[in-house]
Amino acid sequence: MTRLKGMITKAMGLVLAAGLLPGAPATPPDGLHECASATTRCEGTIEVPLDWGNTDSERISVAFVWIPAEKAGGTVVGNMGGPLPALPFEAEIKGHLGPVLQQKNLLIMDPRGMGKSSPLRCEGVDFFQSETVAACAKTVGPRGAFFTADQASHDLDAIRRALGLGKVSYYGNSYGTMFAQAYAAYHPDSLDAMFLDSAMLIDEDGYAAWGKKIEKLHALDAACKPSKACDALPGSPSGTWTRLVERLRERPDPEVTIFQTFQMTTAEDPVIGRELVAAANAYLRGDPAPLRRLAKVFAKTSPPGHHPDPGGYLAYRCGDANAPFDRFAAKAEREEQAQRYHDRVRPMEPYRISDLTTATDIAAAEWCVNWPTPRHSPPRPPARALPDIPVMVVAGDMDVNPPAEVARSMRAFPNATVLRVPFAPHAITRHPGPVGDCARGLLRTFLTTKRVDGQRCSGENYRAVGAYPQQLSDVAPYPARILDADHRRLPGTTAHPAHTLDADHRRLSGTAAHPTRILDAGQRRVLAATIATAADAASRRNPNILYYRMTSEPGLRGGQVIFGQDISLDGARFVRDLRVSGPITLTAGGRATATLAAETGGRTHRVTLTWQPFTTEPSVSGTFDGVRF
Repeated sequence: MTRLKGMITKAMGLVLAAGLLPGAPATPPDGLHECASATTRCEGTIEVPLDWGNTDSERISVAFVWIPAEKAGGTVVGNMGGPLPALPFEAEIKGHLGPVLQQKNLLIMDPRGMGKSSPLRCEGVDFFQSETVAACAKTVGPRGAFFTADQASHDLDAIRRALGLGKVSYYGNSYGTMFAQAYAAYHPDSLDAMFLDSAMLIDEDGYAAWGKKIEKLHALDAACKPSKACDALPGSPSGTWTRLVERLRERPDPEVTIFQTFQMTTAEDPVIGRELVAAANAYLRGDPAPLRRLAKVFAKTSPPGHHPDPGGYLAYRCGDANAPFDRFAAKAEREEQAQRYHDRVRPMEPYRISDLTTATDIAAAEWCVNWPTPRHSPPRPPARALPDIPVMVVAGDMDVNPPAEVARSMRAFPNATVLRVPFAPHAITRHPGPVGDCARGLLRTFLTTKRVDGQRCSGENYRAVGAYPQQLSDVAPYPARILDADHRRLPGTTAHPAHTLDADHRRLSGTAAHPTRILDAGQRRVLAATIATAADAASRRNPNILYYRMTSEPGLRGGQVIFGQDISLDGARFVRDLRVSGPITLTAGGRATATLAAETGGRTHRVTLTWQPFTTEPSVSGTFDGVRF
């Protein structure tokens, strides 16, 4: 009998070592996964229960990649979100972490239900076609209730134990922050730090707030408010946008669909953020050109709602998130509750379901109506104590979730620091521009030191524009004090302000007073319009651009702008009665120079410009027909 008990004890130890039950020891007693002894990159799988709460449930396979460091001082777990398979993002994660991987191992796991981890296979799923979602739910069956972040957290900890690791750090982006928060909730003793980029919000009941927050217009306000010109426009940005959508609904415009305006509203691309509110105002005042130009970047109609692992995606989205219906109710009741919610709250305002898809049933907007979630599975249960570990969160102004809301949600962690990143988009560390470089620097410093240093990042390198002039007479003349600096400079001195110089101060000893050439109002108006034309073209090469990547486009009101190594203006018209031609060169130091011909009223003016284009308050200097300013 004693021998039998010993055999049972040993067998249980092996089961625990394999990660088949929650609560396994930190170091498996009878050997580790073969990747634990690898000195180079190792791909592996482990077998885990479908239901971690039921030791008799079927076994599924979970895949991972293990990349050991030469001199390991810990391990980083990486997940880029989606939810999507994580293994295809290996190269990207390594690039983000950079020198961190010289001293820390990297562990990446495909979440169960996706990629190489027992994917939930469904064919022909279009999320906007409710019958295909219902068919996928039927194919997956009741197993789908266990492909959620809480279960995935146990999978990750099983891999950690199978590799013989101690505490790990977590780098999560977007939905990867959901996996990270679930891991913190269910395995608090296995973490030593978390870096979260664009964190998912968790409601008080422990589920993600995703299901009830469909669209907001806060990014328009964030882009407009710091700009005096934009902030001076009538009404509020969100109110203007609502009127725009209503106008397009009343009078459809084949060049600007309502779906295109829906895509614009995040304002996360600096070209879009710079112009969006002013373009909407112009459209409502009868000038459609600025908005129509922006609309060309976006699809006119909604593409099909496809995903490489639709079954897994729906399982996580519906199992991890809140929804405007009782998750345990029957399908018909869920549908009725969702419809009542939309009728009462109108969470998509100013949009409707029909603006996003040709389907009109509520399930086209609330996909989880057709996906049963018959299991209580909060990613971050409210009753659980979260670990008192360093948590750093970066939140962008232009993200779907405003930084203030992210900060409120992250208060659940005792030692969380939320850094607002002005003008930054969703997934900041994935951004290819300077704001992404800065965020990746924060990531590397934090994972190395587990401290939040004083560095701050910002994507604020522009001011939103105000009104769009249609002709020269709409343009305010450049300031009257513009002079030729050479005529204001005495030998060995700097130039004096033009409006303070009298004849005596413009006279060298023993000479007559030097003439001071002041541009008249008409010349200063042409100068101001020329600068606006050049600035408009250069803005389309903002280093923080995400998707406004044109090789050429028409000028706002005519002519052509060609984007190559230099920017070439060919009769480009920012206002109707001024044609501007010539090159704009963006230097490696971030400055712009231009040599332009500005033609109006049968006369051509020669203009040279030098300015710092991607700043909030650019300063311009140059010459106008030989007069320096």
